[in-house]
Amino acid sequence: MDYGKTLNLPETEFPMRAGLPQREPDFLKFWEENDIYGKKQALHAGHKKFVLHDGPPYANGKIHMGHALNKILKDIIMKYKYAQGFDTPYVPGWDTHGMPIEHAAIKELGLNRNELDPLTLRRKCHDFALQWVDIQREDFKRLGVLGDWENPYITLHHSFEAEQIRVFGTMANKGYIYKGKKTVYWCPHCETALAEAEIEYGEQKTPTIFVKMPLVKDNGQTPEAAKGKKAYMVIWTTTPWTMPANVAVALNPALEYAWVECEGEVLFMAKDLLAQVGAVCHKDLSNILGTTLGKDMEFAECVHPFPEYNNRRSLVVMADYVTTEAGTGCVHTAPGHGDVDFETGLKYKLPILCPVDSQGKLTEEAGERFKGMFVFDANIPVLKYLAELNCLLGKENIKHQYAHCWRCKNPIIFRATSQWFASIDGFRDEALKSIDDVQWIPSWGQQRIHNMVCDRHDWCISRQRVWGVPIPVFYCDNCGEHLINEATIDSVANWFEKEGSDAWWAHTAEELLPEGTVCPKCGGKHFHKESDIMDVWFDSGSSHMAVAAKRPELSWPVAMYLEGSDQHRGWFQSSLLTSVAVAGRAPYESVLTHGYVVDGDGRKMSKSVGNVIVPQDVIKQYGADIIRLWTASSDYKADIRISPKILKQLAEVYRKIRNTIRYILGNTNDFNYETDAVPFNEMLELDQWALMHLQLLKKEVTAAYESYDFHVL
Repeated sequence: MDYGKTLNLPETEFPMRAGLPQREPDFLKFWEENDIYGKKQALHAGHKKFVLHDGPPYANGKIHMGHALNKILKDIIMKYKYAQGFDTPYVPGWDTHGMPIEHAAIKELGLNRNELDPLTLRRKCHDFALQWVDIQREDFKRLGVLGDWENPYITLHHSFEAEQIRVFGTMANKGYIYKGKKTVYWCPHCETALAEAEIEYGEQKTPTIFVKMPLVKDNGQTPEAAKGKKAYMVIWTTTPWTMPANVAVALNPALEYAWVECEGEVLFMAKDLLAQVGAVCHKDLSNILGTTLGKDMEFAECVHPFPEYNNRRSLVVMADYVTTEAGTGCVHTAPGHGDVDFETGLKYKLPILCPVDSQGKLTEEAGERFKGMFVFDANIPVLKYLAELNCLLGKENIKHQYAHCWRCKNPIIFRATSQWFASIDGFRDEALKSIDDVQWIPSWGQQRIHNMVCDRHDWCISRQRVWGVPIPVFYCDNCGEHLINEATIDSVANWFEKEGSDAWWAHTAEELLPEGTVCPKCGGKHFHKESDIMDVWFDSGSSHMAVAAKRPELSWPVAMYLEGSDQHRGWFQSSLLTSVAVAGRAPYESVLTHGYVVDGDGRKMSKSVGNVIVPQDVIKQYGADIIRLWTASSDYKADIRISPKILKQLAEVYRKIRNTIRYILGNTNDFNYETDAVPFNEMLELDQWALMHLQLLKKEVTAAYESYDFHVL
């Protein structure tokens, strides 16, 4: 007798081994061939919408674990909301313009952008971007993310570019767009202005100098004991190369300054910093001849130490930002090379000198001695020259956090140039109010973006590149007056609807303008076009209007934005600013933020360290479901760790989950609901207890999904 046939053993077709790397592609093929996304959407047509607007990644390279985390989080939320009965259209997008794409295309294709005409370079960038869109699309689909992959939004599409022009035009017509000379972040390697969101900080070793500026007008404050001796204000700077642009010395009006005799000269600096300066410069600064409050030296004058500058005067000005934390309390002021310096320059009507060209080289205005030098290479020559002139009191090297270009990773400079700006001052109060009307997840995101917007005055939106959407402004050939109005914007937008932004380079100004256009100032009929393009953040920041407000399956404002924490100064903010400026409210009802992906020790992933883990390798070894399990089980609101050890542990957890499901399926294989189901009131108390706890578990799970705390499940 076969006693095995007398046993009621679990029975299921659910395989013991997952074989995810081999089987997952078959699942994806089934989804695609049977249009699962389309059928899913059709089933919930007419239901209340939950629109999660996709933040567009740059189409300039392979996806990384941060991309995987982001897309899977979105997919989990959309599938949950669908299960709750919502209509959940998901339209993925790509950012395909600007310096990130142009930089990558030039590097990978070995191009010289200075040798190519604009349309040729744009065509190369266009093809390069679309190539990466296709590659990234397949990688995102491989992660099991459902969406309208065949109809994504791409910022180089004609309709998108046309709507972006209209957003710009609306802001311009409201008076929020203006052109002005300001000190902006400038990358000399990329040869373009940068926005605050394109700056990252890294450690840099810098020579700092203490410079003696001959005092020629003392406001009668020189002490009696100091008269007859050469007097100098001692300034301090961490950017010696900016000395050619010095036009002022800033003091704090409330600080006490000392007149100190040192080696037969009189030095003027903050009293509280004497010991510190003396230690660095190896000078005895103990002989104080008298003191003066900073405010009593306003409008005094020094003379620039470089004799070839023909005794250029440096005005003594007041500034509350001068402190005794470092330096001398006498701050070198070059309005052409600093943001606060620039504001001080405007206040005191100082000349805005900027003897540096777009490549970061000092110009003839800096003098023959320094002409042609790259700014950072000029630090030591400036230092040596000051020493020759007996104007260098001391020097030291310091390591400090310095601004770098987020794309090329090189140090940037401040440079005063004429740029196009969006004036945040014009609608800041509305933006701050809109922030309060949004649900921020985690809640600290609200204060973070509030502080960033509160402290922001202008958004530099012009870039000196050709791959992007041009700033749609025309200039009169006769008088130079710039031209932008509803008619010109409408005409340019219509051209872009037909031909895309290439039309700006392919046609003359007269062809792009409405027929019969004349200059409102002088009546001139001939115009030329602005050569700058828009900041790429303006591109993606317009996507809520170009996509969510335009596509019939979507809606505006959207339910959610979901990106990394760096987007408080990036996409979250640029979207907020364009939306408030155009429509008076935020484009989103909630914003969810996740952290960065780091290695098992909490370190940033770096090729040089050798701790980089890429999703493609994980999929080959374990399958995409392991990445999805990692995402769902991580507290993404902080930085998320991943390592080979963590992945191995997750694979074991996945195996246990799978075996548990297999065991349950096997045990219920022969269960027939019609004939075997037992009413609740007839069940054993133990079964009733189990069902009660199942309902409690469902409530916990639902609450966790509603608060987006997946890792607690």
